Amino acid sequence: MAIVDITIIPIGTETTSVSDYVAEIQKVLMKYKEDKGIEFQLTPMSTIIEGDLPVLFDTVQALHEAVFNKGIMRIATNIRIDDRRDKKSNMKSKLESVYNKM
Repeated sequence: MAIVDITIIPIGTETTSVSDYVAEIQKVLMKYKEDKGIEFQLTPMSTIIEGDLPVLFDTVQALHEAVFNKGIMRIATNIRIDDRRDKKSNMKSKLESVYNKM
């Protein structure tokens, strides 16, 4: 199970607000959750997605395209991948590990 942190920045929007684009991304993620079994969490600065790495790469491409499909002509997408293979890990267990040490 891998975890991806993704931020998609539409460039050249009419206003400084990007919530319409973020909402579209969340709609795509809901579909991928139903169809592919991913989990995701919206944060104030990005979205975190967990699942099998090949599915996550497919998801990232779909999210990137979703913003283009809303009429934007340029996008900057930042991706960080946490792919740990020595033991099972997920978003919840990573947070619990930190909270248990506080």
